Amino acid sequence: MWNEGWMAAAAIAVFGLAGCVKGVVGLGLPTVSMALLAVFMPPAQAAALLLLPSLVTNLVQMRPVAGLRPLLQRLGWMLLGIVLGTLGGGALWGGVGRLPAARPALGLALVMYALWGLSGLRWQTPPPHQAWLGAVCGLLTGVITAVTGVFVVPAVAFLQSLGLSRPALMQAMGLCFTTSTLALGAGLLWQGQGLGAQAQEMGLGLLASALMLIPALAGMHWGELLREKLSPELFKKLLMFSLLVLGVYLCF
Repeated sequence: MWNEGWMAAAAIAVFGLAGCVKGVVGLGLPTVSMALLAVFMPPAQAAALLLLPSLVTNLVQMRPVAGLRPLLQRLGWMLLGIVLGTLGGGALWGGVGRLPAARPALGLALVMYALWGLSGLRWQTPPPHQAWLGAVCGLLTGVITAVTGVFVVPAVAFLQSLGLSRPALMQAMGLCFTTSTLALGAGLLWQGQGLGAQAQEMGLGLLASALMLIPALAGMHWGELLREKLSPELFKKLLMFSLLVLGVYLCF
């Protein structure tokens, strides 16, 4: 039986591991955290712990600030699409989890994309089409985020097709994930979800969530150091494998 001391120690280890995964491949902190925390605590408590580590690690991933301006210029239409798709999808379907079939369908799409990526095939988006295709991908990503709470599809695939360097790809993912997180939070507040009876419980969980920032950021730091030692090809394989694991997780 888990007591509070063991639960706290286990949660610290989970966020350290999840932060390390995010540091290496740029995503996976929510998935790893929720999958492992659910072993010894209720999902609502796990989600409360995840709140600040997820947002702050995405913000950290956006650094250096000096590199944001060219990315914002290049991805501006995509980011606008993410916001509009998230808010519009939330208004149409009433929030995350309202369409049960959407989550396994998204998982299957992720598995197929990851297997395609692991096959070694590549595609590039020509510069003249990047703006409008980015807007479309952002809109689709926003709608999927509003329905499932997962914001990697098709955003990551599109970002990979731009031929960005590894640091720029990591920064671009952090920018898109942060935009998705804030848009989703704004949508939930707009719809009145997460307030009322749950507000006090979430408020009480903010301190614990803030404490989980320490192992999450430490793990992310070590993951970034490890990433710098990886070859570009190995990095791509790890990214695709992470998407594969995420897809399988969403299917069940």
